[in-house]
Amino acid sequence: MCGIAGILDGEMSARPLIEAMTHRGPDGIRVEETPGRSLAHARLSIIDLEGGWQPLHAAGGVVIGNGEIYNYLELAQEFGLEDALSTGSDFEPLLHLYAQEGPAAFQRLRGMYAFCLIGPDGRTWLVRDPFGIKPLYVMELETGLAFASEAGAFVKAGLAPPAITTNGAREMLAFSYTLGEETALYGARRVAPGAIIEVVDGRLVPYAVRPALPSPPPRRRGASEAALLKQLDGVLEDSVRVHQRADVPYGLFLSGGIDSAAIATLMARLNSRPVTAFTCGFDAPGARDERTQAERVARALNLDWRETTFTEEDFWTLLPQVAAALDDPTADYAILPTFKLAKAAKGTLTVVLTGEGGDELFGGYGRYRRALRPGWLGGRPAEPRGVHPELLARWRAQARPPAGLTRLQQAQYADIATWLPNDLLTKLDRCLMAHGLEGRTPFLDPVVADFAFSLPDRFKVRGRHGKWLLRKWLEGVCPAAAPWARKQGFTVPVEAWIAPRARAIAERIADVIPIGVAIGAHEAQHVFLNENDSRRWPLLFLAVWSLIHVDGATPQEALEAVVGTN
Repeated sequence: MCGIAGILDGEMSARPLIEAMTHRGPDGIRVEETPGRSLAHARLSIIDLEGGWQPLHAAGGVVIGNGEIYNYLELAQEFGLEDALSTGSDFEPLLHLYAQEGPAAFQRLRGMYAFCLIGPDGRTWLVRDPFGIKPLYVMELETGLAFASEAGAFVKAGLAPPAITTNGAREMLAFSYTLGEETALYGARRVAPGAIIEVVDGRLVPYAVRPALPSPPPRRRGASEAALLKQLDGVLEDSVRVHQRADVPYGLFLSGGIDSAAIATLMARLNSRPVTAFTCGFDAPGARDERTQAERVARALNLDWRETTFTEEDFWTLLPQVAAALDDPTADYAILPTFKLAKAAKGTLTVVLTGEGGDELFGGYGRYRRALRPGWLGGRPAEPRGVHPELLARWRAQARPPAGLTRLQQAQYADIATWLPNDLLTKLDRCLMAHGLEGRTPFLDPVVADFAFSLPDRFKVRGRHGKWLLRKWLEGVCPAAAPWARKQGFTVPVEAWIAPRARAIAERIADVIPIGVAIGAHEAQHVFLNENDSRRWPLLFLAVWSLIHVDGATPQEALEAVVGTN
């Protein structure tokens, strides 16, 4: 929805921070300065286009927020707030709730959000949603605290040096994303998903963490398949319904997979007009192009289906633009088609629903099935392989599950704690916000999560099929989605596109100084001279990224420094 920034318990202005993120709020920025505090908001208007400007004052408090609180109407009705509200903003009921019950109000929220709230009691809070759908970064200053929706804003505002962290560089090559609260940019720290933090005298005082998953999850041993299918239909429909709340055009990104097909099915059910859907395909030998399957679903559901193609030319043109947008880097190659889809949807849609979270909550990945096998059948933990023991230990520390989970739930928990917020959701946020679009994830809803995570394992993984219950449901409501077809997986032919330029990259890669933080110059050259080395793509991305965010190069300058000119 927006970008937020602030200086708390300090005398600086937040204006330079918010001006570094105008792409997040193309409808305008507002800055409010008071002694010892500066709050700034860049707005992408979604709900209450006229009256929803922030900072928003009500009930003696003030809030600036990024994201959407989907149950704001229900909260206003439940607590009898309708007559007290002066705007239609989804954040105003929160201020009234806080005035009544303090920080307990934060536990009632259903949505994706990162916000700063200052209550009538004088207490200041930074809060992030449980899954980490919306980003929030902090930086402690000599006097006071700075926060922003993007880590790169601290560098652009002159509050942080343009430097890459050693851990960040090493983790990027090992996992394609970075772990924990430390980012790849020196000095910027993530607020953890679900964190509720009080700011006292410019310092962070952890108050509580709202978990993304029920702990321990309830058991449904006696639930019948028919009952669970009916319940699944209800929770998914309800989630999609509230995720559609907007005063601007909305649609979805449709792949050939069952997650986006499930979202599309429910959107088609809930809307009288054809829902607009965008699909990206690849014109490259050996690429897994999902357009045929996506079109089959679109025709069955009477969607307003639009396709776009990602080519080798797009790869080299958009790579530096994507690297510039991802100040918190992830080398997940899905950033490329996601960025192209957002570019295609801009001007038609403002809100886009996507299928992120379906695999993690309903058990879709092959590694989950491998984790359930006994050792003598090739079973192994669902954790990264082939990484340095020190890095693996760092990953395990973040992925460590609570007691009482099944082996499958432990694997799900690990993904939800690590790569979901720091890879998939970062990708979605930056690629869409770079084009002034808001991405919404109906699977990552507390009601859906409570239902899905607590399902018995046999309703998630059965035989060679993951997401068993979701497939069974889709078989009945949208058979065109071919829910029992073998999962193709999502690939982008980056290796084929890099190969013709690999030798030229090898000649230049050693000159990119931050690469030496993560990998020696000789080894970096060897990576690009070895056509079977899977590190080519993440190393290329890291090189271009570091030249932009550390050395200050323009996107085109960064690409030419690594690849050369044609």
